[in-house]
Amino acid sequence: MKIILSILGRLLYRAMGWSYDNLPDYWTDKCVVIGFPHTKNMDTVRALTYIKIAKVRARLLVKAEWFFFPMSILLKSLGGMPVKRDKSSGFVQNVAKEFDKREKLVLALVPEGTRKKVGSIKTGFWYIAKAADVPIICWYLDNERKRTRWIGRIQPGESLEKDLLRLRDLYEAAGFSIPLNNLLPDAVRTDQE
Repeated sequence: MKIILSILGRLLYRAMGWSYDNLPDYWTDKCVVIGFPHTKNMDTVRALTYIKIAKVRARLLVKAEWFFFPMSILLKSLGGMPVKRDKSSGFVQNVAKEFDKREKLVLALVPEGTRKKVGSIKTGFWYIAKAADVPIICWYLDNERKRTRWIGRIQPGESLEKDLLRLRDLYEAAGFSIPLNNLLPDAVRTDQE
C-alpha cells in the first residue's frame, strides 16, 4: 500500500507542477519536523502528499477541534494527533514520553499554528524536541520555485532564543522569514533588523 500511495503522491505533485527534495542525509527516525509556510489549505495537501511520497510514517499535530466525526477518521488515518490548545495538560511531557517508548517517531507540525498571518510562531515544537532529546528538522514549501525542500537540522541547545535565531537564519537563507515578534529580546531583534 505504501508503494501505491507513494506513486499516487508523485503523480499528484507532477499534476500540481511541484517537485520535491528526497529525504536528506541528516534524516533520523526520531525527530520533530517543522514546516513553513502554513498559509493555505494546499500547504497541508502538499505536506500530506509528500509524507506518502517519502514513505514516512509521521504523526501530525492537529488542533483538537478538527477531530469530529467523520473528519476524525480521516485525520487519525493520516497520523493526526489532537492538540488541545486552550489549557495546559502536560502535553510536552506526554509527547516526550512517546519518543521514549518508540524506536521511530516523526512528529510533524507547523509552528505558525494557523493559516492566518501571525506575529510570532508557537514554540511548543522546541520544548518537545528538547524534552525528548531529538533534533528539529526544517522543511520549507517553496511556493516561488514550486518545490518542497529540506533546509537543515538543529539539535535544541540550552537557549530557546539562540535556537530561534539559528532557525531564522536557516529559513531566511531559503527565502522565508519566520515571524518572531515578542519571542526575542529587544536588543537581539533590533540588531537583526
